[in-house]
Formats: sequence, C-alpha cells, structure tokens
Amino acid sequence: MSTLKKPIVTEKATGLNEKGQYVFEVERTANKVQIKKDIEQFYGVTVVGISTMRTNGKIKSKFTKGGSISGRRAHGKKAVVTVKEGDVIDFYNGI
Repeated sequence: MSTLKKPIVTEKATGLNEKGQYVFEVERTANKVQIKKDIEQFYGVTVVGISTMRTNGKIKSKFTKGGSISGRRAHGKKAVVTVKEGDVIDFYNGI
C-alpha cells in the first residue's frame, strides 16, 4: 500500500518546484523511509531529502435554522521532498 495520497499543487508548492522540491500529502503514520521508497519507485527519481510536517484540521462551524453545527476537518501530514539536481516530477502530464 502506498503512503502517498496526492501531490499538493498550490501556488506556494509550485514555486518550490524550481528548487527541485515537491510537496505531497501522505499518510499520517508514514515515516521518511517509506515516503522516500514510494516516491523513488512511483516517479523514478532520486530523493535527496525529506521534511515532514503534521497538520491539525481546522475547526469549522455552520449555522442552520435549527441551531449551530460544529466540526473539524481531518488532520493530515505533508512531506516536502527534494530530488537530485536534474530530476523532475511532472504532475501535469500523465504517467
């Protein structure tokens, strides 16, 4: 089973692509060794470094006729992956 959920394609994350860094949403229980193995296997690149961060879900409220409903978005984990100079991961063209 893959530890990768999806690539994160935001303006800030796309700006990191010029430096050879790519951002992925990963399983919350994944470690750096598993993430490195999956990225190298799936995208065929050499991973030089990985930084991970855990994110807490935002608290959201919704007001309805019957009262208010509050809840929380899901917690998550992100990985910023640095690949070897010259290697490129292309999210926009199919594999």
